[in-house]
Amino acid sequence: MPRVLWPHVRGRPVISVFLTLAATGQQARRDLLADTGAGAVQVGFELLLGQNDCLLCGGIPAPAVVLGGAFSGSFPVYVIRVQIPALAFDHYVRAVGVLTPPAGLGGIAAFRFLNRFTYGNFGDPNRFGLEV
Repeated sequence: MPRVLWPHVRGRPVISVFLTLAATGQQARRDLLADTGAGAVQVGFELLLGQNDCLLCGGIPAPAVVLGGAFSGSFPVYVIRVQIPALAFDHYVRAVGVLTPPAGLGGIAAFRFLNRFTYGNFGDPNRFGLEV
């Protein structure tokens, strides 16, 4: 089974995804906080990204969601293409557009996204990974 591991960023688990920029077709890497506490499996989104990223990727508007916690209020949702080449992952997912993602990161991978994979440190306490 394919597996990819990423080093922690400031002691926090992250994953890296690639977004396709609509204007150029180029790939943009974003490091996302892997947060199993962000949303439940039934929520209407999988990622939280900077709203500019959602727009630059030609995100298709979807119904807004109301969030509580670190991000509180009503936020727009966009359907965007997300890739993790090492896992042959290439899907359109729902991403909440927030004005300011967590400092030093491109956003958050919520539980609904992480739950698509087997995830954890796979025996390496300094890294976090996904496996299909």
